[in-house]
Amino acid sequence: MRILTLTLVAALIAGSALAADAPVATVGGKTITRAQLEKEMAAQLMEVEQERYEVLKEGLDALIAQALVEQEAAALKVTPDDLLKKEILDKVPKPSDAEIQQVYEENKQALGGATLDQVKDRIVEYLTAQKGEERRQAYIGELKKKYKTTVSLQPPKIEVGKGTRPPLGDKNAPVTIVMFSDYECPFCKRAEPTVEQVMEKYKGKVQLYYRDYPLPFHQNAKPASEAAHCANAQGKFWEYHKKVMAAEDLSKANLQKIASDVGLDRKKFDACLDKGEFKQAVEVELIEGEAVGIDGTPAFFINGRRLSGAQPFEKFQEIIEEELAGS
Repeated sequence: MRILTLTLVAALIAGSALAADAPVATVGGKTITRAQLEKEMAAQLMEVEQERYEVLKEGLDALIAQALVEQEAAALKVTPDDLLKKEILDKVPKPSDAEIQQVYEENKQALGGATLDQVKDRIVEYLTAQKGEERRQAYIGELKKKYKTTVSLQPPKIEVGKGTRPPLGDKNAPVTIVMFSDYECPFCKRAEPTVEQVMEKYKGKVQLYYRDYPLPFHQNAKPASEAAHCANAQGKFWEYHKKVMAAEDLSKANLQKIASDVGLDRKKFDACLDKGEFKQAVEVELIEGEAVGIDGTPAFFINGRRLSGAQPFEKFQEIIEEELAGS
């Protein structure tokens, strides 16, 4: 699979030298240009480029770690294997009974009724491997401080507009997150606590912009997006956004109730919603989302680096830390 993927990427890269208006096919009297093709396949192309980067990064990380260990081993006049044993294997703590019990309790249902004694060895093996990887990463981090390491491999990035609403966080923050989301999407709702955790952890370092991407099969998503724009017109977008994202009921009546809850002028808000004052604005958001390859929600662009889906905090942290280190 990897060989096939890299072959596909190589072909895409080779083809990218063609002019954007160069024809790639003709059908009767109609010409299909490369620009049209790439626009149509923007989401898939972005995924391919991201996969290529991740494959290269994984390989580069391994080569860097190998080089660091070899240099340290040579300095200490020991073999790399002996160095790894001393600094990693010998320093991995044994899992405690409490840790073993915790893993067992968290996975009891998936273990099909097996007792702790029956699966204890597997749990110990799992925890030991986990602790070993943590120690390996920590040691490689120590060596990077000792032997200057620079990385010029760059992740794929895409320029993404910030929309019309104010950011959450410091406008001068070095890291910008543009989030495309849908108020009726369960995965978007699931991502909200993680986004809040990111904003708290990186206060002053991250600014967040919200953009609409209401999916066509969510009948209440567009009205909710329009309502959020109406709230923004009164200067209370984020207050309104938070309550709408947490709400299960996105009926018009509840959207209006939430407007009252956050202190909006109901007369202005209701008129805004009834007249569809921001219907076109939401359509523009959709078009711009499609232009950068959005095909599902939530989708995040962290300084232009795409992160799709309701990802754990650690995924955001990894990218943010890399961007901060390079800023």
